[in-house]
Amino acid sequence: MISCVGLTKTFGSITAIQDFTLEIPDGCVFGLLGPNGAGKTTTMRMLSCLIQPTSGKAHIDSYDIGNKADVQKIRRMIGLLPEVPGLYETLGAYKNLDFYGQFYGVPKQRREESIKTTLTNLGLWDRRNEPVGGFSKGMKQKIAIARALTHDPKYIFLDEPTASLDPAAAKLVREYILNLKKQGNTILINTHNLSEAERICDTVAVVKNKIVKVGRPKELARGLFARTVSITLQKIPSSLLAEISSLRYVSEAQVNGNQLVLRVKDPEQDNPQVISWLIQKGLQVQFVSEEEYSLEDVYLKLIEGEGR
Repeated sequence: MISCVGLTKTFGSITAIQDFTLEIPDGCVFGLLGPNGAGKTTTMRMLSCLIQPTSGKAHIDSYDIGNKADVQKIRRMIGLLPEVPGLYETLGAYKNLDFYGQFYGVPKQRREESIKTTLTNLGLWDRRNEPVGGFSKGMKQKIAIARALTHDPKYIFLDEPTASLDPAAAKLVREYILNLKKQGNTILINTHNLSEAERICDTVAVVKNKIVKVGRPKELARGLFARTVSITLQKIPSSLLAEISSLRYVSEAQVNGNQLVLRVKDPEQDNPQVISWLIQKGLQVQFVSEEEYSLEDVYLKLIEGEGR
């Protein structure tokens, strides 16, 4: 588990992140979302023991990021994809990964097996001996992801993992991340790709130099937006709007063509009563759906609330 309490980092008079307090359970995909300069990368760098916090504490399992005796142990538990891949461009993909595997003290046979498996899964095995300097940005990004996994870390920190990737490659990486989760890894992701975060993250934290909100994407939406139900009827009589507005479980109602748009407190409990009432009125119900709000809707509402 990753545990942070009051984690803060300042650079001179600038506060990058303040009072960052949360727990990330094992075996999940956790997303950090926020605008540029919100402190996401700074937080990841502190948790990776690349920079020290100004104040506060954080533990990776039982190890303290502020304890010098624990730093190397933490680094061996973490696989990091930084903002810039930072590969040796005159070396091939295989030799890049082998070098980092040796750096982490991974035995030769285990290195060979790990590198082959990872490059194969990322579609790069056939080009393993080509100098990476000639690769596209997307291919370099995939090699950098492979490098983060060379020593089989328990925790994987990915800063914009699908940046520069085409749609097919991005899909492959998302599937790979979810497969790592199935294997028991804990993945922390910084991303601006909100639709991607919605697909793969169990929980997200929206940050803007502090934590604005933490939760599962759908739960965050339900906490911010009233739940709206659309009921399509074959025909809507002119008296229906006034009648249905008087029902105790309907807080707001409007008619849009042959759609009846309702706000109810608890759709799971109230929808059946609404439908029964409509049928008793002799009306024919064609479709029922609940308006859904995306993680993008949630993010924009929260960030706007903090002031851009």
